[in-house]
Amino acid sequence: MTNNNTEESGLQKLQACTSLKDILDQATDFERTARDFYAALSPKVSKRIRYLVDELVIEEQAHYDLFKDLANNPEIEAQIKLEITTPPGNKRFSDCIQLPDLGDNPDDQTILQYALGREQAAMDQYHSLAESTPEGPLKDVFTFLAQEETEHKNELEKIYYEVVHSGGV
Repeated sequence: MTNNNTEESGLQKLQACTSLKDILDQATDFERTARDFYAALSPKVSKRIRYLVDELVIEEQAHYDLFKDLANNPEIEAQIKLEITTPPGNKRFSDCIQLPDLGDNPDDQTILQYALGREQAAMDQYHSLAESTPEGPLKDVFTFLAQEETEHKNELEKIYYEVVHSGGV
């Protein structure tokens, strides 16, 4: 007699796993779409936050380059084949790859709210990945990015407060 609960929990465990390669591909897409979004947005934003949007382009490009370099690194080939539990925020993270249309004249508050949401999703995702990834270069990268995204979010919160609550930077 087969135990359906055992089969079901085994299937659920299998479905709850993903390879580090899939995660790496998703993270690369996340960073690429962010870079492209902010680059297209830069000429449309007010001058008071344009510098911030331009900085975000540079930061997202650096993250994209980091993931591309990792994907091509033969030293981590065995590690990226490993299966890990899909992070709890994975759906929210992958949803960020779909970009909103903010129109031709987006206001500063909307841009900052969107950027804060992306930073929060990235921070949560990279933190979860750092906790669930085995020791090695990928764990180090996810730990580094979790810290960096936390710093970005904190800086964006300061700018948001200045722009929205204090009337400008």
